[in-house]
Amino acid sequence: MPVPSSPRVAALVTLLTLVSAGLSGCSPEQPDVPKGKPSGAAGTAEAKPPAPKPVGAPGDILVGGRPVTGSVPSGNAKFPFRRTYTDGELYAPVTGYRSLAFGATQLENLLQKDLDAGKDVATTIDPVVQRTAFDALRSRTGAAAALDARTGEILALVSTPSYDPNSFSGYATSDEKAWKQLNADAGKPLYNRAIRDLHNPGSAAHIIVAAAALERGLLASVDAPTRSPAVHTVPDSSVQFSGDPAHCTDASLREALRYDCQNVFARLAIDLGAETLAATAESFGFNAGQMDTPARVFESKWPRQPGNAAQLALTANGLFDTTATPIQMAIVMAAIGNDGNWTSPRMVTDPKTPAPSRRAVSQHTAEQLRLAVDGSANAWVPSASATWAMAHTKAPGGRPVAVAVFISSGTDATREAAQIAERVVEAAKR
Repeated sequence: MPVPSSPRVAALVTLLTLVSAGLSGCSPEQPDVPKGKPSGAAGTAEAKPPAPKPVGAPGDILVGGRPVTGSVPSGNAKFPFRRTYTDGELYAPVTGYRSLAFGATQLENLLQKDLDAGKDVATTIDPVVQRTAFDALRSRTGAAAALDARTGEILALVSTPSYDPNSFSGYATSDEKAWKQLNADAGKPLYNRAIRDLHNPGSAAHIIVAAAALERGLLASVDAPTRSPAVHTVPDSSVQFSGDPAHCTDASLREALRYDCQNVFARLAIDLGAETLAATAESFGFNAGQMDTPARVFESKWPRQPGNAAQLALTANGLFDTTATPIQMAIVMAAIGNDGNWTSPRMVTDPKTPAPSRRAVSQHTAEQLRLAVDGSANAWVPSASATWAMAHTKAPGGRPVAVAVFISSGTDATREAAQIAERVVEAAKR
């Protein structure tokens, strides 16, 4: 039973690669007050001076030092202010929404106590990086995450299609209509794909297997031959994993990562064993349980005990029960780009409980992997209708930046995903 190699486009670029608090009821009328700047309007939040904040209004959420939220009188004595949003679609995965009728999510909910006390909340989001990622993904169903690999600061968090929280922030009939339309939308615009969408990473997971092989001394370097036939038959099984014979026969890790050699990683998985692979994946953040940014990140999973050798080989190729969020794959690249260390992602500048740095792999292993993926690290996973692109760069001042892009795609979109990742990286380097 052959398992075909995923098609791959090698884009040679300088890359290394809802918690709701409900308020019931909607009334047909409410005071005629402005709904804020339309989502997707030209320009960015930082281009316009903020309006004066009404006395007694909640604090605002800041991006690049400027508010992307606001408040206007609601005409309701119990809830005197209604939220407005600047570039609502652009920043919805960060701010979430606050609605008089439908509660609050994301930062609007999790930091509501501080906001209601009049305190502003400064985020780590870089408005240029965020805008670049959003514009690049706007016509697609997908997500992107960009991290400062050293501090864990989230520079961009994009989920498309998105939504405009202005459209239902009140309690009028129009708000109820917009809410119902968004919930009925098959594209699930209210769903934050960047931190909650779980898909098979496919060959994007190969870098974890390569890390395990180097850490355990199975291979001395990324240029050592792997003794792999072009077609690897899993022991005691008829399942086969293949690779391009011209590049994947006895390929080194450098070649195997570049040419998506499933045969190599299936064989390495058998040699390493399930426990070693799972332990390495967990050092990168898989199976971590709770991870808060403060918004909750869904757990990315790496099977600890596959039922047989075939399932183990599938796991090593990012299939079977291996699943990851876009931000998890950004963490993987962050560790490789930051000498083997990574810090839990965060999107507020003053977290109540700062996360310590964690070591995923040794500095030597990280250096080797940076050498091996000096190009694109992309994957199309047909069985999951998913395309991935991961990248790494050095921003001014030597700041390491990691990027992961996910596109929901029934066809190979690796070239497009790699181009998006490159655009985000260039925005971070400005």
